[in-house]
Amino acid sequence: MSDMRTPLSRVRGLGSAKTGTEHFWAQRATAFALVPLAIFLIASVVALTGADYLTVRHYVGMPIVAIALLALVGAGIYHMRIGMQVIIEDYVIAEGAKVLTLLANSFFAILVGLACVYAVLKIGFGA
Repeated sequence: MSDMRTPLSRVRGLGSAKTGTEHFWAQRATAFALVPLAIFLIASVVALTGADYLTVRHYVGMPIVAIALLALVGAGIYHMRIGMQVIIEDYVIAEGAKVLTLLANSFFAILVGLACVYAVLKIGFGA
């Protein structure tokens, strides 16, 4: 069977959707960023085991800790959204259901991300 792609398409190596490579690399980049951030989170939780609320609030209020937690939230939420998007695109067949599910996925990621950012900032600024 002959290849139905144009010569330009064969040279670029893009598939039909033209976004698979972008999602692949975004997933790998966020996974790579999440490794040290997750280690930082685990180390922080272990170090703060048994600490009272004021100690934890003071710790999260330090700028470097708050920035690391916000980076963890941002990378984690983006990683989650891309992963779910790929799963939805692969396994939801009906076009209408696919669009609604992708929309729900994006809104859920935004909602969870905003809630996490709000929590970190509220604790960080001591409100």
